[in-house]
Amino acid sequence: MSRIVLAVLGVLLALYVVFGLVLPALFGLLKFVIVLAVVAFVVVALVTVVSKSKS
Repeated sequence: MSRIVLAVLGVLLALYVVFGLVLPALFGLLKFVIVLAVVAFVVVALVTVVSKSKS
């Protein structure tokens, strides 16, 4: 009986770790990467426009 109770507690703890800690961290990292990509795109576009206007 105690083995079943401990198994259920282990599954609940694993679900808490996955949905409470891992997924929010991954979504936060994904948002950071998207913002970084947008900033890089703006910088590259700005440098391209400035270099074409100077020549």
